[in-house]
Amino acid sequence: MITRRKFLNAMLGVGTAGWLGSVVYPVLRYLLPPETTEAEPDTLSLGPAEQFPRGAGKIFKFGKRPVLLIRTKDGAFHALAATCTHLDCLVQYRDDMDAVWCACHGGKYDLAGRNIAGPPPKPLAQFAVKVVDGNLVLGGALT
Repeated sequence: MITRRKFLNAMLGVGTAGWLGSVVYPVLRYLLPPETTEAEPDTLSLGPAEQFPRGAGKIFKFGKRPVLLIRTKDGAFHALAATCTHLDCLVQYRDDMDAVWCACHGGKYDLAGRNIAGPPPKPLAQFAVKVVDGNLVLGGALT
């Protein structure tokens, strides 16, 4: 036979456990974010090649990361990771320097992605870019 004291102690224990769970669970969900399940594409079609002006760069999202597409004055295309290897700032193509430049700390990269000035410790990753039937197609990382 269960006594009143045992019943009240059990209910108090269940209530305390429920309260503790309602406090701890949100904290754990915040500290341990869920894994992202974003697909990594093999290629990305960017549209007609003639729509990209010479001497300019544009940033595109390729899967989870941004990619900088550059068209030089002579019409050649280059695709590089758009985040600086120093502090993950976005980089931009500077036609006046003929280089990729990071505004955060003045890092510079050449068109092959090699770091040539400033604090960046590593080169930018290169991506394959091709013109197929007049359309630009961005492929996976080369380096």
